[in-house]
Amino acid sequence: MHATQHLTGYAATGAAILALALAGCGSSGSSGSGGSAGTPAAATTGTTLMTAKVDKVGTVVTDSKGYVLYRFDADSVHPTKVSCYGTCAAVWPAATAKGSVTVKGIDKKLVSTVKRSDGASQLTLAGWPLYRYAKDDEPKEAYGQGVDGTWWAVTPTGAKATAATSSSTGGSGY
Repeated sequence: MHATQHLTGYAATGAAILALALAGCGSSGSSGSGGSAGTPAAATTGTTLMTAKVDKVGTVVTDSKGYVLYRFDADSVHPTKVSCYGTCAAVWPAATAKGSVTVKGIDKKLVSTVKRSDGASQLTLAGWPLYRYAKDDEPKEAYGQGVDGTWWAVTPTGAKATAATSSSTGGSGY
């Protein structure tokens, strides 16, 4: 009987840990509240988009922590359409917004959001949905630039940064 009580206690503890882990992983599939491993999270009370000069890429848009933001050629602008979900979103998490969005060096009229199928509000610039790259683990890194010939650091006008590409150095984008 005593062994059964211990096993029941361990099972209950394990179930509680599993429930907490799943709750943390299933929030929205985006990086808005916690981010994925190695990926910075968006601010919870507001989001700031700003510009930064990044080596070999030029002036691009970053989040408030200095992480480079990207656009994806498979998305569309008219109308704005998000194409990166599932495995893609694990490598390229959406740049999400909660609360107000402020800008530094970017025309506020170009910034908006689009509702993702998971319910999150993804930031857009000139209609292009914005993403982070999981392999950028430091501010002002742009390892996602040119990956698979479809991922590009985004300029303050929403255009592709074209100063340099690294399509073969990063391997597959997802």
